[in-house]
Amino acid sequence: MTNDSTRKVTMTRESEGVYVATNAAGDSLTFGQGEGMLSPVELMLAAIAGCSSIDLDAMTSRRVQPDRFNVTASADKATHDGGAILENIVVEWDLLFPEGADGDKARARVGAALKSSREKTCTVSRTVEAGVPVEFREV
Repeated sequence: MTNDSTRKVTMTRESEGVYVATNAAGDSLTFGQGEGMLSPVELMLAAIAGCSSIDLDAMTSRRVQPDRFNVTASADKATHDGGAILENIVVEWDLLFPEGADGDKARARVGAALKSSREKTCTVSRTVEAGVPVEFREV
């Protein structure tokens, strides 16, 4: 296994239950618990769906732009050994490409794009499936 580069996000607390994650480029996202915010679990589902969607979009939109590109990620929250975990993670794509030769070419790429994403290029879902350990450190 090779390490191509390190990814890093820093997080700051804005108020109780409200946090801001910032990447190295300075882009940020507010999340947390409460009305109008995505929870950390929802962000993880969005990351899984988003990672593969970027792969799929790149492989199909070079042929034609989709008329519809909607993705739903869902999971069941369960308790294992006294701790919370997600099970049955499912990502579903609702895609519509225009009629015609370019739309046919895009539709024909969907299966291969999703397979490539799952097996090679989607770091997020591959990491979840691999069960990579997470280390917590107090600094």
